[in-house]
Amino acid sequence: MKEKFDSVVEHLIEGGFFLEEAVEILEKTLIRRALERTEGNRLAASKLLGIHRNTLQRKTVEYELALKRSPRKPPRRAGPLPRKTKVG
Repeated sequence: MKEKFDSVVEHLIEGGFFLEEAVEILEKTLIRRALERTEGNRLAASKLLGIHRNTLQRKTVEYELALKRSPRKPPRRAGPLPRKTKVG
């Protein structure tokens, strides 16, 4: 694993990437893969990455990685709504 990482680092240096660009590429890729692996579950992805979910949320916005979420179903009601009665 270390050899592969060293190879990537060497490639980035030879390619003229600055540290900030390299960090952004790595971070963006890790976040995207974690979100894919957890099927968009941000809490699970943040745990997988070892970061707070608010940090993950901020970075998904920063890197424009927000996945489309399926719409939530409205909560089920136990029965019909009570009727209001007129007073007086």
